[in-house]
Amino acid sequence: MKKECNMIRDLARKSRSWRGYDESRKVSREELVEMVECARLCPSSVNMQPLKYYLAWEEEQVKKIQPLTKWARALQPMELPHKGHCPTAFIVICQDTALQPSIPRFQKDIGIVAQTMLLAATEMGLGGCMIGNYDAGQVREALELPEHLMPVLIVAIGKPDETIVLTDVKEDGDINYYRDENDVHYVPKRSLEDLIINK
Repeated sequence: MKKECNMIRDLARKSRSWRGYDESRKVSREELVEMVECARLCPSSVNMQPLKYYLAWEEEQVKKIQPLTKWARALQPMELPHKGHCPTAFIVICQDTALQPSIPRFQKDIGIVAQTMLLAATEMGLGGCMIGNYDAGQVREALELPEHLMPVLIVAIGKPDETIVLTDVKEDGDINYYRDENDVHYVPKRSLEDLIINK
């Protein structure tokens, strides 16, 4: 049991929000399909399964999506990803409103499938980033999606090409991520002791 838990913990530690990628490493359709296969097996509220997936791995598709995404709001005005370090694939998670019109009701499903796909990507030696800062109408128009498919989250996928360091939250309680002069990305994490309510 302990060994299995360590495997999950290692995957969780490696599965970061990557904002820099090796553009020479292309992601295949087969790899994206495998990520969706993992997501397909996830629990869904009342087993409705209203989420569907647009896969973008060809350069033309990827170039349509990248300009519509906004990254790392906490680091503005820094522009990320840096030029030449963009993801080489995307999975656009959509809710089929013909199956279920209430998008807020299935927000937890979106998080479950997105994290599952990112853990699968990590196991493949890839990585990704969940992107919620985009205009759903623009994305739907650019991808020529039917009206009943609403983009609810964009997941960037590629081979990570940056350094991310997990740190403890400082005494002042600041949890904002930041970068140093060498472009190393630091992510403060609350301690386990701070998270468990019943001591």
